[in-house]
Parts: sequence; structure tokens; C-alpha cells
Amino acid sequence: MADLEYREMQEILRRHDFHFKKKYGQNFLIRPDLLHDIVDGAGVTDEDTVVEIGPGVGSLTRVLADRAKHVYAIEVDDKLIPILDETMRGYDNVTIINDDVLKVDLSGIFSEGKVKVVANLPYYITTPIILGLLEKDFPYDSITVMVQREVAERMQAGPGTKDYGALSLAVEYYTDPQILFLVSPDSFVPQPKVGSAVISLKKKDLTEQQKADAKDIFTVIRAAFNQRRKSMVNALSNAGVLGRSKSEITEAVQAAGFESNVRAEVLTLDDFVRLTECLKG
Repeated sequence: MADLEYREMQEILRRHDFHFKKKYGQNFLIRPDLLHDIVDGAGVTDEDTVVEIGPGVGSLTRVLADRAKHVYAIEVDDKLIPILDETMRGYDNVTIINDDVLKVDLSGIFSEGKVKVVANLPYYITTPIILGLLEKDFPYDSITVMVQREVAERMQAGPGTKDYGALSLAVEYYTDPQILFLVSPDSFVPQPKVGSAVISLKKKDLTEQQKADAKDIFTVIRAAFNQRRKSMVNALSNAGVLGRSKSEITEAVQAAGFESNVRAEVLTLDDFVRLTECLKG
């Protein structure tokens, strides 16, 4: 079917008396070429099941539905459901789920096979959504999302940079990230105040042991970065991480090959894995 043009979108929103809600971070893409670029970047084919988060009026959903085997569009704003029912009329391969993606049991819906996640994510909740997808036992193949540019850069940040943190390490642990392209604010309505980027996260094939170790590793990582200005020893002991005392944490940090005053921002993912092993002793 035809792309949803901006003029058609305006008419639909007017007819349904729809008003943008800041609490949902609603910024709808109005450039059809970008919608196709996102779907191309995600590599969607007619064999793929796709999960779209925050379909809005269905502009991206239409492009996905034209390419994919099936699209599950999860929309939290119930005011958009009648609009989606209208814009997706004629598409029998689209299922609309009116719910908060953070509350949806994706593992229960997709217990077999692999799916591709594609979305123009609300800025205010990007990190919880990304971390939720990465850490759940959810059979995704890739995640291709539009996010705030600085968040995309944070996902790819390395040790020693100001953007480096728990999100960077989670993305590195579970996926291979690649920023595909940048997007200017005038590509949306209403216009955000910052630039955006589309990033692709290809899932890594982790061993069962790596999956099992992840909880403890990220308990350590989060505790370390929650007080990133403090030394690793102080940050971890303040959090009582893994039930270890300050002296035990000091011994573990040194056993992992670091000075006791080392800070989280200089440690690599491998360093954190080694430190966690020492803490578990």
C-alpha cells in the first residue's frame, strides 16, 4: 500500500482530535524516505516477524507490513488505537497491542523463532526499553531503533569517555552495535530539540554460561557507575555488591589486576567480567 504522507497524517490527527502528549515523548516521522531507510537498515524480509514499539499513527508500521511476514505493533497511548485501526485497514499481517512495552511479556509471545525489533523510540524511555530488551530471555535477532543522537553515541562509547557507562557495556555484552545514519529534528512532528540517530544492534550468540553470568556482572557494573566519581572499591562497598565487605572488595579489585583507587570509567567489559569472577571468588 502507499506510504502515509504528511498531509494525510495531519488530516487523520485532526479528524480524531488527537493531541501530542509530552508524557509519551511523541514525535512522529514525516519523511517517507527515512521510513524506508530504517526498514532497509533492519534488513526486514517477508520471512521476518517484527516487533514495533510505539507505532504512533502507523507510518513506519505500513512500510514494515509491506515487507515483513507479520508485525506486532505495541502502542501505549489508547488514543492512537482508533487511528491505527484506520491507517492499518487492509493489512491482515499486523497485530496492534495496546499496552506498555515494559509490561508486555515478549518472551511469552515469541517463545520460538527470532524476531526483529524496529522502532522510533520515545526519548524519555529509550534506555529502560533497550536494557529491558537486551536482558530479557527474548528471541530477537536484531534491534534497529531511532533514538536521540547522544544516546546512540553512548551505546557505542568506549572506556575513558564521558559517555561510557552501564548502557555502553550492556550493548557491547549482548550485541554488535552500529550507527546507521543521523536524522535532523525537522524530520519529525513536533520537532524535537535535538538530533536523532538510527542504530542497529545485532544480537551476539552468547554461551549459556555467559547468559548465567550476566546478572552478577551487571550488578557490579551498575553499582560501579551509580557512583562513578568514587573509586571502584568505595562505589562497590557502598552498594554492598554481591554481599562483599570493603576489605573483600579491595582484595578482589587488586586480584583482578587494578589499583584500589581505580574508577569504573577506565575498565573494559573484559575487566568487569574478570573483576566479577574475583568478587565471586
